[in-house]
Amino acid sequence: MRSASASPRPVSCPTSVRLGGFVPLSTVDWPDQLVATVFLRGCPWDCLYCHNPHLLRADAEGDDDAPSWPEVLEFLRSRVGLLDGVVFTGGEPTAQAALRYALRDVRDVGFAVGLHTAGPLPGRLAEVLPLVDWVGFDVKAPSDEYERVTRVAGSGRRARESLRTLVASGVDFECRTTVHPDLLSLDDLARMADELESQGVHRWVLQRYRPDGVRQGLAAGRDFDASDEGRAFVAALQGRFELVVR
Repeated sequence: MRSASASPRPVSCPTSVRLGGFVPLSTVDWPDQLVATVFLRGCPWDCLYCHNPHLLRADAEGDDDAPSWPEVLEFLRSRVGLLDGVVFTGGEPTAQAALRYALRDVRDVGFAVGLHTAGPLPGRLAEVLPLVDWVGFDVKAPSDEYERVTRVAGSGRRARESLRTLVASGVDFECRTTVHPDLLSLDDLARMADELESQGVHRWVLQRYRPDGVRQGLAAGRDFDASDEGRAFVAALQGRFELVVR
């Protein structure tokens, strides 16, 4: 576990983390790790298939079931030796300026830190990477087609910069892509494969779209690997990436 030099912390920072939820035990948010998962509010993008649309607005009313940050830390102290780490997800965790203080709090308790991000804020990601042990990086589309998914202009450029920073950092990571047939074709995935390979990505997770929890308007389609062509495409990728399809 890497350490980072401390800097003075404003007194208000621990309570300024805006929580949207907390899962005390997860086996799916960090590969091969038992973790607690912290959901943070706010995201500058508006992806059509977002599974947590209630977390998009940072200024929305809080979840009555979400604990306070001091309560989360109290729980984590009781799980030292039982959990491997803590994952911060969202929303988009890097949308919160107080994220780095929350990461330090978790490391001070003694846990490894995982982060889920799509990279909309490259500067914020670079700031917190020294405090992170693993990243699940969401790749939405070919870099020049991001707006089709995020509905925000310039999002592909920001994601590309963030991924470049992540690869250069040496922090362990995987890229993940949610594949909906109305948003990504096999040709799109082929372009993405070329981009990711050229950037030094080794592990790529392709996630079949599932409509659970998403807003109305994006119906489930045929899985990208359900056809002979799709299965052949996946087979061809196996030689280029440590590929996971789920």
